Amino acid sequence: MRLQVVSHPLVGHKLTKLRDQRTDSPTFRRLVDELVTLLAYEATRDMPVTSVTVVTPLTVTTGVNIAASRAVIVPILRAGLGMLDGMQRMLPMAEVGFLGIVRDELTLQPATYAERLPADLTGRHCFLLDPMLATGGTMRQAISYLAGRGASEVTAICLLAAPEGVSALEVAFPDDALSITVVTGALDQHLDSRGFIVPGLGDAGDRLYGLAH
Repeated sequence: MRLQVVSHPLVGHKLTKLRDQRTDSPTFRRLVDELVTLLAYEATRDMPVTSVTVVTPLTVTTGVNIAASRAVIVPILRAGLGMLDGMQRMLPMAEVGFLGIVRDELTLQPATYAERLPADLTGRHCFLLDPMLATGGTMRQAISYLAGRGASEVTAICLLAAPEGVSALEVAFPDDALSITVVTGALDQHLDSRGFIVPGLGDAGDRLYGLAH
């Protein structure tokens, strides 16, 4: 598994605004959308391309097209939905699937309650969207689900990650049978007793959409 922490002034600036408890939901949603486009830029850096010939106003030249027809964007409900528009803006040709995974607030264990994905993901590159990599349980469940359908490569894009979550994924996926990359805006300090990232930004779903459950 590869961890990529994106160090950039714009990423740091937007994360600081997201962390601020005074930031209201409309502003929070906008910042998440903007931040995802920055993280997606790094997450797609190694995507394969094909050479194409184009005619410019002056001459004929060679360019490249991203071979993204096999890419699948998979937001994890519900908070991952807040990252979807930003990711689609970068990969508008990719298909979109959905995974609904809920974490028990007492046991912290994840359970899948909904999915909308191709039955066969063989050879496909899946981009998982979830704002927080905390305990790693939700992400581990999601990656295992995609791998079970044949996905050959998974890139998880998270606004924040905790060391505990990163370690959990490293333990769960110790070999190179599945290519896994985690792209995040920051690696925070630790988890608290409730499984929240510290310093973190609170509950991303609630801050995106309010307290409705």
